[in-house]
Amino acid sequence: MLRLLRYFRPYKRLLLLAVVSNLLMSLFLVVSIPVLQPFLQILFDLPGKAAAPPALQAATGFRALEQAVSGYFADLVRTQGRERALLWVCGLLVFTFLGKNLFRYLSLYFLAPVRNGVVRDLRNRLVVKILELPLSYFSEARKGDLMSRASADVQEVDSSIIGVVESVAREPIIILGSLAFMLYVSPTLLGFALLLMLFSGLVIGRIGLALRRQSREAQGNLGMVSAVLEETLGGLRIIKGFNAQRWQQARYERENARYAALLTRIGRRRDLASPLSEFLGIVAVAVILWFGARQVFSGEMTAPTFITFLYAFYNIIEPAKRLSAASYSIRKGLGALERVEALLAEPVSIRDQEDAQPVQAFREGIEFQRVSFRYPNAETDALRDISLAIPKGKVVALVGASGAGKSTLADLLPRFYDVTEGRILLDGVDIRRLRIRDLRALMGIVSQEAILFNDTVRNNIAFGLEGVSDADIEAAARAAHAHEFITALPHGYDTNIGERGTKLSGGQRQRLTIARALLRNPPILILDEATSALDSESEKVVQAALNRLLQNRTALVIAHRLSTVQHADEIIVLDQGRIVQRGKHESLLQQGGIYQNLVALQAL
Repeated sequence: MLRLLRYFRPYKRLLLLAVVSNLLMSLFLVVSIPVLQPFLQILFDLPGKAAAPPALQAATGFRALEQAVSGYFADLVRTQGRERALLWVCGLLVFTFLGKNLFRYLSLYFLAPVRNGVVRDLRNRLVVKILELPLSYFSEARKGDLMSRASADVQEVDSSIIGVVESVAREPIIILGSLAFMLYVSPTLLGFALLLMLFSGLVIGRIGLALRRQSREAQGNLGMVSAVLEETLGGLRIIKGFNAQRWQQARYERENARYAALLTRIGRRRDLASPLSEFLGIVAVAVILWFGARQVFSGEMTAPTFITFLYAFYNIIEPAKRLSAASYSIRKGLGALERVEALLAEPVSIRDQEDAQPVQAFREGIEFQRVSFRYPNAETDALRDISLAIPKGKVVALVGASGAGKSTLADLLPRFYDVTEGRILLDGVDIRRLRIRDLRALMGIVSQEAILFNDTVRNNIAFGLEGVSDADIEAAARAAHAHEFITALPHGYDTNIGERGTKLSGGQRQRLTIARALLRNPPILILDEATSALDSESEKVVQAALNRLLQNRTALVIAHRLSTVQHADEIIVLDQGRIVQRGKHESLLQQGGIYQNLVALQAL
């Protein structure tokens, strides 16, 4: 719980009001206990000033107070009548319980924004963290598991921990108040009751030892279930195309069955707490009845006092049961909280240095100096000893077989990854010494997969920019040869294009990403096989848009179709992470080697 307290700091005022309300509610509840005694005195028609038992004649403390209260209500009965006195006592009971429930509602009223605010803050922190983490983290992590942490785990924290904050804040006060009254009445009987409660607590505590570990395991299994479901939804076309429905279904059912079995074990352990605590409570009450009745028979305690003691003891049993259930719930929720905090604690390896320099413009060029790079947990380098200069205004193309390192080299420039060895210079300055936001603001990226969002055409083109006019958006769309198909859509630029732009064709999606890059008007472009997934007709239109995009810009172009880069200022041929050839199209053809073979293969 101490770890959770830091999430409540922004809500200290509301928490204080809730605690005060709980204190006042508990005060009214504790006051209602001795109020019950006059009611019993009047009900049983016990005289207030009759001779006390020998054991009470020299009484002090509570017993003296008991005799005074009894005498007061006995006088009230004599002066106003038994029914009138009973009415006063019942009115006092109603008043105490009205106060108790009024302040109980106020405590819930003040806790509601705290509970929802903490959950909101947790989700916001998770999304901020996910956006901060480097791409290398996501090569190992499962998207479904991350989604499970941001949704199911946070919800578990809400229901299992934050949901019982009220119990944790209220029940101890009620228990302490009742214990104080019981101590005042009979320390001996209270000591006897505490021994029984301690025994019950030890028995129940042993059952819950493994609950936190099992809960953490269950949340991990739920992450696997979510990951398989996410893969199923993303790969439906392939699953159906390969008739792999049964195979994928069996895979999902295995993970789901493992999760369900673990939840069953957790549920059985949790569900045992309530009946076991109730049974042990009844045993404790039975023993206290026997022990207390002996004190009444011996004259050490009056019958109304003993009944009031039992009422106070009951006021301990119910809060204790709720605290027991809360402890189980908290153990379960802590497993989810640990998974959430594990993600929040992930180190961000790519961040601004303390003395990072701002970047206002791109003036000279880009240079890769003896750059090597290895992916985390990989055994070999993806890039080895790469030296490359890209002067301002020049177009450099990267070609080579799949896995040669083309995309890896392009990803190093905007610092999606940091180099393992060597350095990358922008205008003579190591990019690790520049502010990341400024560095990436100089670049526009058009990838092979047209990454669009479930939003309007307008918002997808203006993505990440503020204060963009409709005229600028339309101009970018015209330059990308996209304006005609956009105006043909049902709502034009305000048409929602669906998840990942599924309402558009491949060529239309790619032209929207080019319009997005044009609107940013970046001095540096990274084109990652932007036409490789298109048919010939779409490729011509997109290539025309790309040619417009490349005008007067510095570009690093990853080419799959070599016909698109024949006019590049320099072509770099990569093989197994090394530069094996470089030059213009004609000179590379004359050299022979890998480039000539690639051109020949595509000419077939």
